[in-house]
Amino acid sequence: VTTPYCNTFAANEQVPFPDHGAVAMQASHWVRWNAIAMVAGAAQHHSGLGGHISTYASSAVLYDIGFDHFFKARSAHQLEDCIYVQGHASPGIYARAFLTGQLTKTQLEHFRRETGGQGVSSYPHPWLMPDFWQFPTVSMGLGPLCAVYQARWMKYAIHRELMPDTQRKVWAFCGDGEMDEPETLSAISFASYEQLNNLIFVINCNLQRLDGLVRSHGQIVQELEARFKASGWRVIKVLFSSAWDDLFEKDVQGVLTQALGQCVDGQFQRFSKGRGAVWREEFFNQSDALKALIDGWSDTDLDALSWGGHDPQKVYTAYHAAVTDQAYPTVILAQTTKGYGVPGAAGMNTAHNVKSLSEDNLQAYAQHYDLPLTAEAAAACALIEPDDQAPPVQYLKACRQALGGPLPARHTDVSVLPVPELSAFSTLLEGSGAREISSTMAFVRILSQLLKTPTLGPHVIPISPDESRTFGMEGLFRQIGIYNPHGQTYEPVDRDQVMYYREAKDGQFLQEGINEAGAMASWIAAATAYSHSSIPMVPFYIFYSMFGFQRVGDLIWAAGDSRARGFLIGATSGRTTLAGEGLQHTDGHSHVMASTVPNCKSYDPTFGYELAVIIQHGLKQLLVEQMDAFYYLTVVNENIEHLPMPDRPEVAEGIIRGIYLLEVLGEGEANLNLLGSGAILPEVRQAAQRLHEDEGWTVHVWSVTSFNELARDGRSWARQCRLDPAQIDQIPLPFIQD
Repeated sequence: VTTPYCNTFAANEQVPFPDHGAVAMQASHWVRWNAIAMVAGAAQHHSGLGGHISTYASSAVLYDIGFDHFFKARSAHQLEDCIYVQGHASPGIYARAFLTGQLTKTQLEHFRRETGGQGVSSYPHPWLMPDFWQFPTVSMGLGPLCAVYQARWMKYAIHRELMPDTQRKVWAFCGDGEMDEPETLSAISFASYEQLNNLIFVINCNLQRLDGLVRSHGQIVQELEARFKASGWRVIKVLFSSAWDDLFEKDVQGVLTQALGQCVDGQFQRFSKGRGAVWREEFFNQSDALKALIDGWSDTDLDALSWGGHDPQKVYTAYHAAVTDQAYPTVILAQTTKGYGVPGAAGMNTAHNVKSLSEDNLQAYAQHYDLPLTAEAAAACALIEPDDQAPPVQYLKACRQALGGPLPARHTDVSVLPVPELSAFSTLLEGSGAREISSTMAFVRILSQLLKTPTLGPHVIPISPDESRTFGMEGLFRQIGIYNPHGQTYEPVDRDQVMYYREAKDGQFLQEGINEAGAMASWIAAATAYSHSSIPMVPFYIFYSMFGFQRVGDLIWAAGDSRARGFLIGATSGRTTLAGEGLQHTDGHSHVMASTVPNCKSYDPTFGYELAVIIQHGLKQLLVEQMDAFYYLTVVNENIEHLPMPDRPEVAEGIIRGIYLLEVLGEGEANLNLLGSGAILPEVRQAAQRLHEDEGWTVHVWSVTSFNELARDGRSWARQCRLDPAQIDQIPLPFIQD
C-alpha cells in the first residue's frame, strides 16, 4: 500500500504557482524572524518562560501557502475554514498576525505572559485569547481526533440543512511524532467511511519528536502512507524540493528512487544536518549509477537539495490537489527539517528545546535573510514592525483580504433560541405518583419533550456511544433517525418493529458506536458550533458515567478550553448498577473529577423535577445568556417513586445553587439534618423516617443537587472575606439562611 519514496506529483504535473517573487519570500522571512525574535527575546529577559522555535521553522512554508492562498476566513458570503494549528507552531502564527495587524507589538512582547490581558498565550487557547484561537490543540493527539469529528459535524449540519454547503474545509496540522498518540489515528477509518472529503491532514514529517527520531530505523513517511491509504484516504507526498527535479528526470532506471527507499530516517536526519557534502559521501557515492546522476555537481549545488515541505511550489501543488480533486479525506505528508534555517538547531535532536540564540547567531540570521534590522536590533531580538508601506506587509494583507479577512479569528455572534418555560415539563414536576421510574427515564422524557419543541427541537443533538437501548432511548431511532451519510440502503432486521433501527442521511441522532473518545469529540464539535458555524446547538452526550470523566478526561478538559456549551449526561451513576454488571460499573467519583473543570457545572439530582429545573435553567444560560459553560448531570437506573416538586418559591433557586430543604419530619427545631444526593437520597429519606418514627426526632432532609456548586460558592465567599475582612458582616453567605 505504499508508493516509491518520491513526490506524488512530478515536476510536469505541478500546478502553476502564483509566484510573487521576492516579495512573498521576504514576507515569509519577516514572519520567521518575528517568530524567533518573540521567543528568543522573551528568553533574554525571562529565562524561565520557555517557548518553541523549531516546529514553526520546519513548517513555515506549510502555513505560508495555506494562509496566503487557501485558508478562507469568515465573510458576508462564507463561513471560515477550520484550522487546527500544531500547538508548538503558534509563535509563527502570532508573528504573521502581528504583521497583518491582528495583534499588537505589546502582545508579542508579552509572549507567555497573557494573564494581565496584554500578552499572547503559549499555545492555542480560546479562553486566554477569545477573539483569536478557535481550537485548543497542544494536548497532542486531540487536535487530529477533534478535526475528524469537526469535519463530520459540518457534513451532518449540511445534510440536515442547518447550514449551506459553501465548500468549507477542515485543515489539521500535526507532527509526525504526534501520530504515535493513540487518539491521532483512531478515527481515520471513520473519516473515510463518513466520506469526509472536506477534511485535510497536513503532517509535518520532520522525522523528529521532542527528544529524538520518530522512527530511527524506519521511514515514518512510508508507515503513515500505508496507514492512511489502508484506511481509505488519499495520500499526497511532498518529500523533495524543486532542486531534485532534474535528478528524478534523469533517473530513468529508478536507481535514485530505489536508494531513497532504502534509507532510514536516521540517515535522512544526517543528510539534513550535513547537507551537500554528506549527501555526496554517504548517499550518492553508494554506486556508479548514483554518482552519474550528480556528475559535475559541486557541494554547493548539492547544498541546494532540500525537502519538499520547504518548497512553496511543491506545497502549493499538494494543497491545490487537496481542495480541487477531493473525493476522499486527504493527508499531505510533507518532509521537512526540524529547526530549518535556525542556527545551531537544524536537524539536531535538541532542536525542540532551543528557545534562545546567541547574539552572533541572531545577527548572522538577520544578515543572511537581508532583514531590515541593524546588528544591534537583531542582537536585541527586535521585531520587524508592520509598516503598511512595506511591500511584504502589503502582500500579506492582500492575500488575507482575497480570502475573506483575518485568520485565525474566533467569532461568537449567534442568534438566541427561545427556551421552553418550566411548565412545559409538567409531567415531571407533578411526580410519578405510585409508579416507580429511574432518573434516566425522567431525563429521556425531558429530551423527547425538547426534540418536539418547534424552534428548539432541530438544534438538539442526542449523542450516544452504543448504549441507547440501555438508557431507554431506542424510541428516538424512529422518531428522529440515526444520522448516516449513506442513508439506509438495506432493510433493517427489525423493520417490522415500532422502534426499529432507522438510519437516514438527515438523521438527528448521532450513534457513535463503542467509542467514547469519538463521541466526546463529536460533542465538542456540536457544543462549539455557535462559534465556528454561528449555529446555536444543544448537544446531549449520554454515556455510562464510569466512561466519562474517567475515560476521556483530557477531552472533557479540552471541551472546557474550547468554551463548549452543552450537556453531558453520566448514566447509571452512583453506587448502583444494572443487575449483574458488577463493581466495574460503579461511579462514586466522577463529580470529584468534574470539580476540577472550572466551567463545568455538575449536578447529581434525584427526582425528575430537579432534572427539569436544572436543564431548563441550563438552556437559558447557554442559549439566552450565552454563557460559555457546560453541564454534567448524573442519572441512575434505579426505579424509585419520584416526588412532585415542593410548592415553595425557594426550591427552584436551591436546586440551581446546590441545596434545598426537601422535607421536614416532626415539629420545631431540627434535632438532625440529613443531606443526600442522587442515588443515596432515597436511603436518606428512609433513615429520616425511622429516626422520626422510632426515636421521635425532628429531622430535616436536604436534597443536595450539587456539592460542587456549593463548594464553589463557599470558596467564593471565603475569598471575599479574605480580600476584604473589614466587610465580612456585609458579605452574604452563599445560600439562604432560613
